[in-house]
Amino acid sequence: MFIQTEETPNPDSLKFIPGRMVLESGTASFNQSDDCGNSPFAKRLLSIDGITSVFFGNDFITISKKTDHDWYILKPSIIGIIMEQFVAGLPIIIDNSEVSQSTSVDEDPIVQQIKELIDTRVRPAVAQDGGDILFHSFENGVVYLKMQGACSGCPSSTATLKSGIENMLRYYVPEVEEVRAVE
Repeated sequence: MFIQTEETPNPDSLKFIPGRMVLESGTASFNQSDDCGNSPFAKRLLSIDGITSVFFGNDFITISKKTDHDWYILKPSIIGIIMEQFVAGLPIIIDNSEVSQSTSVDEDPIVQQIKELIDTRVRPAVAQDGGDILFHSFENGVVYLKMQGACSGCPSSTATLKSGIENMLRYYVPEVEEVRAVE
């Protein structure tokens, strides 16, 4: 098994590509404060000293580290755990309640339009950088988005939100006045 790594715009996040499906649908994000009971795999990765978060996408895993730790020291342990996981054929997530899905049926048409734009134009682009952006809410003209994976804590995420996503949403959905990140 060969695991590729890709740098992300966030210097503290690295994208690991195992060449196999990680999650069939949705995404999942875990950090040090999470229980990780439904993902022993995430728990093992987070047990590595210096790792702050683990993000599972469709075909990649993004790992974030503390700024004062070096990738050349962390990568061998991370790759070893990823290889063991896939060679053993163990599930990534035992209970899918932690997997984020972005669509819901009985929604406001404006919210549906915002989610559709995020799902089709934003999420594929940020997934290439090892992250994800999920719709949180729309209130009083403000779209609230949750940043995950490499996008969370990335120095360029504010610029991406304001100049990229906000401008696009305002263009297609006149009711949108602003875009903000939520934790």
